[in-house]
Amino acid sequence: MEAFSIKKMILGKTRLEVSRVGFGGIPIQRPSENEAIRVVQRAVQLGINFFDTSVGYGTSEPRIGKALQGQREEVVLATKGGWRDGEMVQGSLRVSLEQLKTDYIDIWQFHNVSSLDTYSSLFRTDGPMEAAIEALSEGTILHLGISSHSLEVAREAVISDQFDTIQFPFNLVYRNAAEELIDLAKKHDVGFIGMKPFAGGMIPRAKLALKYVLQFENVLPDPGFETIEQVEEIVSIIESPLNITRKEHAEMELIRTELGTKFCRQCGYCQPCPNGVSISLIMIAPVMWNLWPLESLSSNWYNEAIESGTRCVQCGECEAKCPYQLPIREMIKENMIFHSKRKEAGN
Repeated sequence: MEAFSIKKMILGKTRLEVSRVGFGGIPIQRPSENEAIRVVQRAVQLGINFFDTSVGYGTSEPRIGKALQGQREEVVLATKGGWRDGEMVQGSLRVSLEQLKTDYIDIWQFHNVSSLDTYSSLFRTDGPMEAAIEALSEGTILHLGISSHSLEVAREAVISDQFDTIQFPFNLVYRNAAEELIDLAKKHDVGFIGMKPFAGGMIPRAKLALKYVLQFENVLPDPGFETIEQVEEIVSIIESPLNITRKEHAEMELIRTELGTKFCRQCGYCQPCPNGVSISLIMIAPVMWNLWPLESLSSNWYNEAIESGTRCVQCGECEAKCPYQLPIREMIKENMIFHSKRKEAGN
């Protein structure tokens, strides 16, 4: 399969030449396996060569692995795994290698290190970092990275010079990284992988979202893909002129004003709920009503997910785990009311 040539960039000290946009692996779980394979292969054909997934993303790794058989040397594979201890690092890596059908990972990342305490635990004797360094010496991983939703953790990881890449949320609404982290990563030659460039689906205009992120030459945006049409749209955007017009600046500001900071980024770290509340689905009820067909929103599974909110006992465990400090208990109540009203209105 002959690939098109699209814009490339060098990903920090890894010196890997990657496409100017990556392929995030979460949504590829949604379509059928055959369709998912076609989506991945179409991305490769159009020149996307950076694929980011995780051992924790359900069917994502196996599907990407099947899709890339025979094309391994044409792509850069990044995945993430558990890191509670050295044994978990080794186990995560074994599973990823098997599922991705490869004998090496280009970039292996400690997944969602959410606090400075947990970051420090990586470096304990016989701990996660030692296991990762052993894998580096064996060649099963070529570069080591870390992902986090905590600016403090990301900053410490970058200045430590222990990591080749940092993966951190960055978009036109959540711009914390632009204030310091992006320049810091550039100074330390750490590759910056920008997750959630569409703010977890809250920014509907892909072109506007990508134009903002692509202003930063050392940031590799990593949107998730579910359909061939999405792949083709994103590739067409990065190949088009990327200058931001005055009107687009005004549209970005309007989006920021409308969203504020009280919105779910769909990271899923609030789950699981000890009482079986489908927190993630309830948190994005407004997005679901804006984007999903009415027949899906009236289905039993979705209504059962919303109704699970009645089991919330206000324990606050979800809020303690939320990297964005969202008032989840309050938002669950609000979104259940929102859903009920929209359902009654039938639109």
